[in-house]
Amino acid sequence: MVTLRQLRYFQALSETLHFGRAAKRLNISQPALSAQIQQMEEFFGGPLFQRAASGVSLTSDGHLIGGRVQRILAEVADLESLASAGDRLLDRKLRLGIIASVAPYLLPKLLAALARDHPGLEVEVRESLTERLADDLLSGEIDCAVAALPLDVSGLETIALFDDRFYLAVPAAEAGRLSAPVPLDALRRERLILLEEGHCLRAQAMEICRIADAGELSALGATSLTTILRMVAGGLGSTLIPEMAVADETRGGGIAILPFAPPAPHRTVALAFRPSTARRRDYEALAELIRDAGRCGRDASHPGQAALSAEIA
Repeated sequence: MVTLRQLRYFQALSETLHFGRAAKRLNISQPALSAQIQQMEEFFGGPLFQRAASGVSLTSDGHLIGGRVQRILAEVADLESLASAGDRLLDRKLRLGIIASVAPYLLPKLLAALARDHPGLEVEVRESLTERLADDLLSGEIDCAVAALPLDVSGLETIALFDDRFYLAVPAAEAGRLSAPVPLDALRRERLILLEEGHCLRAQAMEICRIADAGELSALGATSLTTILRMVAGGLGSTLIPEMAVADETRGGGIAILPFAPPAPHRTVALAFRPSTARRRDYEALAELIRDAGRCGRDASHPGQAALSAEIA
């Protein structure tokens, strides 16, 4: 007989592909994990993982049951949420995922609002890349996630939250060579610095560059927008910055923020969750709080004003 514990252990090992890392994630010993996986393999009559010194990989049987394990665990998570459902909104544990290009700018305001309006809510936050958050949602590891659309993942539902416009960040000393608002085709003459592969902000910037038929693109190994903007301040090139990041990321100086000519490019931020959830009302209430927090962040930056086309000292 297969137990829920074994399914959860299988899920952790199939995601990490390493016994040590999986055991650490599960907060158990490696022998305990190995024993449960071995019992599961005995039940299915063959190995589910191929062992090697560097880690493990799924066998054909492992791949075959992997998707079903993911769906079962997601259904169990939704079933457990039914037991704790009550009349009051946002009044119990919530496991929230959020992409890295939104988290630093949204979370301070959102968490303050949740603490003020829903003191009984226990929030766990997981910051990660879109692909990982989608996997965590599907497997029931988290309850909902803030990400940017499009979210091309079957089995998830989304609530659109707000549009986050993009601006062009250039070295302050070079702001005079561009007139604001900047036409999108001006990107053809810019050396644009982008994040590493895997970040949705990079994918969104790449799509804007494709539309603009942009020229030279650079990925300099940076994993955060903060690092990219320090490179811009140092004169290494230009980049695209979302509106919600402007106020926080321009405090260090050396950067000019220029608006694009209409129609300005933007990304749509959304709240994703499993359609089978029993907490839809919670997520609708959370969506309103996120909209308010996102609006405060964007209003604070005032990026639409002409003053942003001048040097930020």
